[in-house]
Order: sequence, then C-alpha cells, then structure tokens
Amino acid sequence: MKLFNPDAAAEKLLRRFAGGTSRRGMLARLGGALVAAPVFPLLPVSRAGAAKPDRSPEAKTAFARKAQTVDDTKCDYWRYCAIDGALCSCCGGGIHTCPPGAESSPVSWVGTCINPEDGKAYMIAYRDCCGKPMCTQCMCDNQDREMPLYVPQLNNNIIWCFGTQSMEYHCSTAVMVGPA
Repeated sequence: MKLFNPDAAAEKLLRRFAGGTSRRGMLARLGGALVAAPVFPLLPVSRAGAAKPDRSPEAKTAFARKAQTVDDTKCDYWRYCAIDGALCSCCGGGIHTCPPGAESSPVSWVGTCINPEDGKAYMIAYRDCCGKPMCTQCMCDNQDREMPLYVPQLNNNIIWCFGTQSMEYHCSTAVMVGPA
C-alpha cells in the first residue's frame, strides 16, 4: 500500500480549488492583475545594491579621456561632451548665459558628461541662444553618447529655438543640471 498517492492528492487539491472559485471570480482576478501590472515599474525600489557605473579610464569615451576643466572656450571643455554649434563663451556670453541681445531657448537637449576633476558624471542641459545672426567662433560638434533623431532630447542636430521670438540660431550654452 502506498503512503502517498500523487493522483489522489492532485484530484483533492483541484476539487477544493474548483469548489471555492467561480469562472467570474477567476476572470475578475485575472482582469485585476492585468490592470495592475503596468503600475509595478512605478513602485519604489531600493537601488542601494545597484552596480556603480564604471568610470575607469578604459570605460570612458574618447571625449571623456581628453576632456579638460580649465578653458571653457575650447571644444574639449568637459561640459561640452554633447554640444553642437558655437560656444556662447566665445560669442559674448558664458557657459550658461546667452550674450546680450540673444534669447535662451525654453527647450534643450541633454548630455551626461564626466568631470575629470572628480570623476563624477553630471547631466548637462544644452540650450540654444536665438535671435541674433549665427556666431562663427568656437564651432564644436561633439557627439559623445548622442542618440539618433528618434530620441530628440538627446540629439544635438536640431535647432532648439522653439518658443522664442526668432528661430535664428546664435550660439549654445551648457548648463549643469546636477549629478547623473
């Protein structure tokens, strides 16, 4: 005589389950699960154990390996990793200010640049200054981690003078948003 009959145990379990549920109840639970599933990625998650990004010299991009922190009028200044256009610091403005007579665009594209002094990554918002003829000094075309045009907020090939008095491009600024 067998002490444990798997067929009998499975039958007993299924009969108990069938006696306590209905088709409508099962459909309601399934529907609830389908409605709740998209919300799960929005729940808070502890990221303390997440891997730290590799910022070793070998993992850095070509731009990050040669970036400098001294001269903001040069294309290899660390904040300019994804800038495309004339530097406002050469055109009468500054790293984060438009020159007099130019208007800052309300929209921007972003880049994540590594500061060589502290080795940390920072998010940089690049804004076009608009409303004056194009400045032809200090032209840069850095494409560090640039994304194709189907991700426009990370693409530097767009004139970002939307929402300004004039769509005429003058120069670009690089405003540090904060740590990445």
